[in-house]
Amino acid sequence: MTSHWMRSAVLLVLAAAGPAGLFAQAKAVRSIERTDVAVSIYGAFAESTRGNGVAQSPSNAAGGLVEVRHIVNPLVGFEGTYAFNHADQHYASTLAAGTCPVPPLPCGFSPVTVTALAHEVTADWVASVKIANLRPFALAGGGLLFHLPSSGQASSATATKPVFVYGAGLDWGLLPHIGLRLQYRGNLYKAPDLTRLFTSTGAFTQTAEPMAGVYLRF
Repeated sequence: MTSHWMRSAVLLVLAAAGPAGLFAQAKAVRSIERTDVAVSIYGAFAESTRGNGVAQSPSNAAGGLVEVRHIVNPLVGFEGTYAFNHADQHYASTLAAGTCPVPPLPCGFSPVTVTALAHEVTADWVASVKIANLRPFALAGGGLLFHLPSSGQASSATATKPVFVYGAGLDWGLLPHIGLRLQYRGNLYKAPDLTRLFTSTGAFTQTAEPMAGVYLRF
């Protein structure tokens, strides 16, 4: 009889502890998972390239970035981003006299500057870890980079290039759902061809983007 009552007591304790354990586990998962939206401003510093008889020099500019990020655990996180900035391109011939950048244009054709906007859409993987109210993170991903020349420019053309994105940064929580996001992002892509007067260099280039912004966590 005593053994029967002991078994019954154990079963009752387990039955009561089961939902409590599941609730605690679910709460722990929710404390790790997070979703946030961030808005940042940045400086875009692009490298110049040379190739195909052309020197191509992008302008430095300011831009803006919008991110939607979901963190599942320290090793698994995802984000989608949209960014834009001015991305004027300057083209000049590096060929010696007697040759032409794009036949049949005359040799010594004047340098050309194309004013343009760059729009970027990416999907990135994010790894992060929480330390007190700080969350350092690293990211890598890819997407498309659209260079759109301003209207009214003769012989200009749009260009769409795949882009590889990498970076790292730090979230600094100021309030329970609001904080600062400081990060560096780099874009690796092929130099865009925005004018029919010169070919592009065809070389890979990269844009460095140090940025600062705010995030809202849900």
